[in-house]
Amino acid sequence: MSDQYQAFAKSPIGKFVIKNLGLPSPTPLDRFQAGAPVIDGAVLLGAAVNSTLTGAISQVLSNIHADTYAGNNAQLQQTAAEVGLNLRAFNSGDKESKFKALVFDASGIENADQLKDLYNFFNPVARQLEASGRVIVIGTTPEKAGSVSAAIAQRALEGFVKSVGKEFKRGVVAELVYVDKGAEANLESTLRFLLSPRSAYVSGQVIHVSKGKAVKIDWAQPLAGKTAVVTGASRGIGEAIAHVLARDGAHVICLDIPPQQADLERVAGEIGGSVLALDITAADAGEKIKAAAADKGGLDIIVHNAGVTRDKTLANMKPELWDMVININLASNAVSYTHLTLPTNREGLNANGRIVCVSSISGIAGNLGQTNYAASKAGVIGLVKFTAPTLKNGITINAVAPGFIETQMTAAIPFAIREAGRRMNSMSQGGLPVDVAETIAYFASTASTGLNGNVVRVCGQSLLGA
Repeated sequence: MSDQYQAFAKSPIGKFVIKNLGLPSPTPLDRFQAGAPVIDGAVLLGAAVNSTLTGAISQVLSNIHADTYAGNNAQLQQTAAEVGLNLRAFNSGDKESKFKALVFDASGIENADQLKDLYNFFNPVARQLEASGRVIVIGTTPEKAGSVSAAIAQRALEGFVKSVGKEFKRGVVAELVYVDKGAEANLESTLRFLLSPRSAYVSGQVIHVSKGKAVKIDWAQPLAGKTAVVTGASRGIGEAIAHVLARDGAHVICLDIPPQQADLERVAGEIGGSVLALDITAADAGEKIKAAAADKGGLDIIVHNAGVTRDKTLANMKPELWDMVININLASNAVSYTHLTLPTNREGLNANGRIVCVSSISGIAGNLGQTNYAASKAGVIGLVKFTAPTLKNGITINAVAPGFIETQMTAAIPFAIREAGRRMNSMSQGGLPVDVAETIAYFASTASTGLNGNVVRVCGQSLLGA
């Protein structure tokens, strides 16, 4: 369903009315286009004194051929030069230059006083960030800091980044990446995703990168040779996920309930995938998924997208509505754990496999009339958090938590509630199914070995649960 308000906001009369009434003014977001560079515009790189991640960051910027600038920081210049990144000089007094991304290595910040380095870097150039720009701060995991003062300072980065995401407007997103010691080589997939238009509707998020096996891939086809199963693939977000994974090189087995077979066949035909008409809650679902992937070399990726809503306030909810939502939304995710990753069944998911679950901001913040749905989606997060440290053989599990996404389901929401959902975020607009799909493809990437146990909201930094 189209956003009529956003169309009105672009018109001359719309611009006049919005400006004079102080209404939200959504900025059209840049989204990924095949063949486009990772980032289309200049990057300004900064670092706190004694930061340890500048080399890894510079290597990624060099790999993507980013037009990178930095101020008069001798340590930063030397580190960048060592990995082959040609840093152009930037004078902070230059108010004319524009940047598509501001990237700051905050790993050297070890006490509250050094947080001033954030201010000193961002304050002079805050107005020089282009529309749909990127703010990325990279730090070290607070819980693993070497001192109380360092833990305090690193945790403070989160409040800073989330505030920036709400201040900068114009489609700008702000993210914080915590990198464990020894995980520098696992940073690339995350920086590529966050710098690119693939992360258009992801803002105010904290991503943890842990140490994993470093894998070299073809970044144009990061899923080449992989086989993926996408549940609920017949329409909406599931259809978008199937398309994006196929675009990135995967063979996609499109799974949904038998009544959706016609739509499944349409989607599979569009992407060169295959069809599996199956009730995901069936006791033999795991075995049938393994069998469907057997002739493709086994299963590498499973995306648990299947889900339903049956909204009623708790006092008015019939038991069958509660049971349906819990069974479908949670039982389908349990398939991956009980049938595909336990030691006795690990042949169901190949080494370095990926499990990606779809949660919801309702599972994080709760929502009126959604006790069943919110409980199920919070349960998905519980599955991810519990399972992540238990997985072996390079297998990872992560989740996305969509906010207001323009689908058939949200089109059926009453007008006033729908408009509130669209505007109550830093982007002042709803997201698109492809925004969820791009984030899932990032987690599914062969190179994302350092991502395990993350829950990333795809919600334009919604005010709900913020």
